[in-house]
Parts: sequence; structure tokens; C-alpha cells
Amino acid sequence: QVKLVESGGGMVQPGGSLRLSCAASGFTFSNYDMRWVRQAPGKGPEWVSGINTGGGGTSYADSVKGRFTISRDNAKNQLYLQMNSLKPEDTALYYCARVGLIQPGLLGGYDYWGQGTQVTVSS
Repeated sequence: QVKLVESGGGMVQPGGSLRLSCAASGFTFSNYDMRWVRQAPGKGPEWVSGINTGGGGTSYADSVKGRFTISRDNAKNQLYLQMNSLKPEDTALYYCARVGLIQPGLLGGYDYWGQGTQVTVSS
């Protein structure tokens, strides 16, 4: 079965760094675009970053651009999010999500999500 497991969250002081990982299994990881999405308590989900199948195409929300870097290692079935210069506003539960593939060249919505990993930025 498709499985996504996030790790690497924790508590960090403002200005600090964390690297999140997402271990994928149960599918051909290299065939799927991946996303990072976060959700703060009482708020809706917020798209953070995306990466294409090969890893050469990346995009970021304005709120994290210049501070976060998304990457993937298809040989290891791993997705990463390097987070630097963290701010209290980055506090949230971070999820990795797979972008569904309706047919070649046609992407769907997020069909699978991990359980999330908590990131808390506080002094």
C-alpha cells in the first residue's frame, strides 16, 4: 500500500533550522510530483512547496521563498524540506503529499498524505 511517513520535526528557536524527511513506499516514487503542505492549529492547510518528478522543477509559497528548499532523492524514495531562518509563523503540522496521476501528463489532486510531523518555532 502507498505510504508516506514524515520525520524530522521538533522544536527550534527563531532563526534556527530543521530538515524534514518523507519516506515513500508502495509506489514508484519517481513517477510522482510531491508537495509539502502545512497546517497551523485552527487554520486551513497551506501549500508550502512543490517538486516535479525529476527534482529539477521546484516552487515555493511566498512566505517561505528564500528560506526553505525542497528536494528529493528518487533512488532512496525520499522527499526533503530544508527549513532555515525559521520564524514563529512557521509553526505547524507539516505533511508530505503525493500528487495523483490521472493519466500521463495530467495531474490530479493530493491522493495520499503522510501523518504529519510537528514543527514548533518558539523561544
